[in-house]
Amino acid sequence: MRARSPGIGLRPALIPAAAIPLAAISSIHAQGRPAEVRALWVLRATLSAPGSIATMVRAAKEGGFNTLLVQVATRGSSYPGATVGRAAEPSFDPIREVIDRAHEAGLRVHAWVDVTRVASAVELPLSRDHLAYRHPEWLMVPRALAEDLLKIEPKSPEFLGRLARYARTQPDADALYLSPATPAAIEYAADAVRDLAERYGVDGVHFDDAGYPRSDFDYSRDALGAFRRSLSESLSAADQAKYDRRLALEPLIYPEAFPDYWEAFRTNRLTGLMAKLREAVKAARPDAVVSATVQPDPKQAAASRFQDWQSWVGRDLIDVVCPVSSKADPSVFAAEIASVRQMAGGHPTWAGIGASALSETDIVASVQAARRLGAGGVILFSYDGLTGPSRGTEYLSQVGRAAFMQ
Repeated sequence: MRARSPGIGLRPALIPAAAIPLAAISSIHAQGRPAEVRALWVLRATLSAPGSIATMVRAAKEGGFNTLLVQVATRGSSYPGATVGRAAEPSFDPIREVIDRAHEAGLRVHAWVDVTRVASAVELPLSRDHLAYRHPEWLMVPRALAEDLLKIEPKSPEFLGRLARYARTQPDADALYLSPATPAAIEYAADAVRDLAERYGVDGVHFDDAGYPRSDFDYSRDALGAFRRSLSESLSAADQAKYDRRLALEPLIYPEAFPDYWEAFRTNRLTGLMAKLREAVKAARPDAVVSATVQPDPKQAAASRFQDWQSWVGRDLIDVVCPVSSKADPSVFAAEIASVRQMAGGHPTWAGIGASALSETDIVASVQAARRLGAGGVILFSYDGLTGPSRGTEYLSQVGRAAFMQ
């Protein structure tokens, strides 16, 4: 779920799940009924100091929430492993602080990780150790820049500059994105997630931005080269030689000549990345819950972002499906949640609600609709938006009481 802040978009439809003390949760499971998840997305800004973390945990508990999805990597910081747990105060580890305080209060903590979105294009990272500077060749390239960037060495400042300037003009693709087509990039991402799960006692890992920003990405040289190689078994030697002869003047000849294969290739590479990330989480923490935000309509998700989440569910690459609606219309929201519930099979569905942009009445109505439809929980976006200067933490408690404690 992406917003204009790191990682989540204001799409009014993510619902929280779980606001019951851990002892009560165990009791519910003992009776054979899974505990309802009542969750909050928490932006990294709230994790900047022990005091703000303590306030957040207390407000979440008072509001009846039982799960926190805390952001461990932002668009302006390094990809997960490089900066998780670091802060201005050397002795202060924000993630561990959240886990310790939340667990003491009976709340679960899931690490919220952006999968492909690695840096803001508006403000490029300050650290020269950032992935964007060290491995610009791992970044996705849009079709509009593909031919020009193929002529530029990726390590050249011009390469990253062109990508960033383009992204700043694209409201729906305004960042730098990691390519799922590059094996080294996939290993890097998996190592970072494994490191996160090993170092912290998280109850789960929540994957956001698990997709291409749009269907006109990724035309990076690594992706184009990998696609060409993937066709070697489908093409005769004569046909491949024919297309290879055209490469010099038509560098995009392969995706243009084989559009269906090109779409399948990008879809499969993203699914492969999700498989590696799940493997990394489970290797380090077998009991951790793996969840992912998805577009509710699987056809649209596959067409616009190559996000084949139905295959993720079928292959058990995710434990929980978190549909994020782009519509505020209650009837559309209900229809989408019902549809996802059906397609998720035995996998729980946590409905996502863009609560920051909704009234209290609309938030409560969304929560109640998700419950009626049998969702396993809800996630609200976001703690930060619901407790801003004009509202305060009491508003969150008020919303929680209205939604969960009737």
